[in-house]
Amino acid sequence: MNVSLPTSWRSVLALLVVALAGCAEQPAKPAVSSPDPVLLISIDAFRPDYMERGLTPNLAAIAADGVRAPYMLPSFPSLTFPNHYTIVTGLVPDHHGIVNNTMIDPALGQFSLSNRDATSDGRWWADAEPIWVTLQKRGLRTATMFWPGTEAAIHGVRPDHWIPYDGNLTSIQRVDKLLSWIDEAGPKPLFDTLYFDTVDHAGHEHGPDSKELDDSLREVDGALGHLVAELRRRGLYERMNIIVVSDHGMAPVPKGNTVFADEATDLDALDPVSYGVMATFNPKPGHDASKAIARLLGPHEHMRCYRREDLPKRLDYGTHRRVPAILCLADTGWAIISHEALAKRTDPMSLGEHGYDNLDPTMRALFIAHGPGFRKGATVAPFQNVDVYPLIMRLLDQQPLPNDGHLDEVKGLLAH
Repeated sequence: MNVSLPTSWRSVLALLVVALAGCAEQPAKPAVSSPDPVLLISIDAFRPDYMERGLTPNLAAIAADGVRAPYMLPSFPSLTFPNHYTIVTGLVPDHHGIVNNTMIDPALGQFSLSNRDATSDGRWWADAEPIWVTLQKRGLRTATMFWPGTEAAIHGVRPDHWIPYDGNLTSIQRVDKLLSWIDEAGPKPLFDTLYFDTVDHAGHEHGPDSKELDDSLREVDGALGHLVAELRRRGLYERMNIIVVSDHGMAPVPKGNTVFADEATDLDALDPVSYGVMATFNPKPGHDASKAIARLLGPHEHMRCYRREDLPKRLDYGTHRRVPAILCLADTGWAIISHEALAKRTDPMSLGEHGYDNLDPTMRALFIAHGPGFRKGATVAPFQNVDVYPLIMRLLDQQPLPNDGHLDEVKGLLAH
């Protein structure tokens, strides 16, 4: 028996047939593409005007095909550990807690670059969370070559790949070690770091205008050329976002440009915490340090001293518990020490220094970037180094933690 359906019912059945067929034949959704990896490279104390010497053709080629800023503004103080931690946390030193290369913490004791027990103790770094820790917590892989902080288990977390700092490893050897991690079977690291310090050493020992400094520029540039060639050979160069920065610049310090703190005040009532471009002091327990502090705060040639609460607001510095009570900042081209501390030194005073006011032109830092996430052949306005953190997190498609940076300041770097 034939049953005749009304036209309206036939239309409904036809739509159902089409819908069911669509469900059966619907193609699988395309896989969500993962972000391109980021390689963050630091050339310690590379002043941006070093590029004008014509000794770094490989770095110049990266910049020409990518994007650069005339300079990047370091955070205060313009020292190595504070600024490296700022770049990977987006926090100024006063907020992330690495307030100096030499510090005292009421609970942890003394910290210095040469104190490996301290630099590898995660408690010193725990006021912030660097990029590699955040990514590891989120199930992503990282590899770090000598970036300050990577020797410590911060919040109990380490990168997938890291090794203790070894100053004897050449620039080329550092590149090859990082490449060996990238070459390992399995998922590749999404975030890598690489650190070169030969330019900083040459600047300190011989000054920023020395032949030795020029030689160090050639060495690092050769290592960068090797890195680019090896990444190209692996088909990775055009698929990786590479950011080259420095932490600060370098100023020449002529021999004899020394301010002696023990000539400026009575140190019997004060405990020196650090000397150098920035000398810091705390009152000795049980001593009346008021007269000694008053003398330090008075006018001095080539040095100006502050109570930490009276530092200029633009420095964003002075509230953290590790910042000493009194801070003295040398004029650019000068350094501060005591006669006693000088007598204990086993090496001469540096002919190049950093740590000065972060607005000083000699303290400016480098920023160059290249990769699929960046514009090509572009120059953008200078910006602060706290902005690098939100930039990297955007490139990695990751939600950043609260920070002092501003993505809007660096959006002009991005291709999209």
